[in-house]
Amino acid sequence: MTRRFTVLAVVLAAGLLFGPTLAGAQDIAKPDGFPERPITLIVPYGAGGGSDQLSRAMAGAIESAVGINFQVVNKPGGGGRAAIPDFMTAPADGYTVMEHIDDAATLYASGKIKENPAEDWVPLAMAQITFSQIYIRPDDDRFVDWESFLAYAQANPGQVTIANVGNVGSMERINMLKLEEAKGFETKQISFDKPAERYAALIGGHVDALFEQPGDVRNFLDAAKMIPILTFLDIRPEAFSGVPTHGEVGADFDALLRFRGFYAKKGVPEDRLKYLEQVFAAGFQDPSFQAFNEKKYMHLIDSYRNTADSIGLLDGAIATYKAVYKELGISQ
Repeated sequence: MTRRFTVLAVVLAAGLLFGPTLAGAQDIAKPDGFPERPITLIVPYGAGGGSDQLSRAMAGAIESAVGINFQVVNKPGGGGRAAIPDFMTAPADGYTVMEHIDDAATLYASGKIKENPAEDWVPLAMAQITFSQIYIRPDDDRFVDWESFLAYAQANPGQVTIANVGNVGSMERINMLKLEEAKGFETKQISFDKPAERYAALIGGHVDALFEQPGDVRNFLDAAKMIPILTFLDIRPEAFSGVPTHGEVGADFDALLRFRGFYAKKGVPEDRLKYLEQVFAAGFQDPSFQAFNEKKYMHLIDSYRNTADSIGLLDGAIATYKAVYKELGISQ
């Protein structure tokens, strides 16, 4: 594949070049009578995964910075879809927000949900933008690095199993499809909706590899229970200087990135939306959250986007995925 999809890359580059402008917690004007009780934060994925870790870290940071309490509720299922009905039926009063990832864009672009996250929801902030890697077990005697993994996969087409997420049009699946097309091999993608199941599948030897973001499996990397063999990013990050990128191994495409953010319902009063946008900005700036993001390798890409910039990111992602689906012949 020689055509490169650049819409998402351009939107991300804007944030990398200019960075965020954030108001301090002391500058936030609180609307009269809001909030008077904890805010419910719906997480559309299971406990222990990247979305859950992010949501709980952000909730704690906001409590520290602003004094607002959140009740974090996990609602996994359907590759991020199961939580959406609860979010959409909640009152538009600002007391219910939802964390979601780039799958919100892929689900809409593929027609699996009717809600456009850039129009039917109000993105309050993007708090993480990161890259993905392929991981193997360090004691696997069939392959020890990318070259030996590729050779094994090419010699055994369709036999190598990779733990991944369920949506065919997801960022994970698209990156793998483009990598396999570029390098001439085929794997079997095994769907796990719950992150803990994906990780256990690799460690326990039930799958051969894992597609994931490094921050989500930091504990396993530190414990040497899994090792990265390929990074989906244009330039090697210093933290993984010994791991080749997809471009370095001859896969010429713009790798799609993971992004995670927080949303309110459309129809929430404007003063509450502005307040919540500022609250999440203050949470992002809190030292506890900055330490969390650094620990999770989430500081390697400038991640913060306010409401306006998040809408631009989502619009670019939706356009990119629609183009990718057309190119790869994925039904919508």
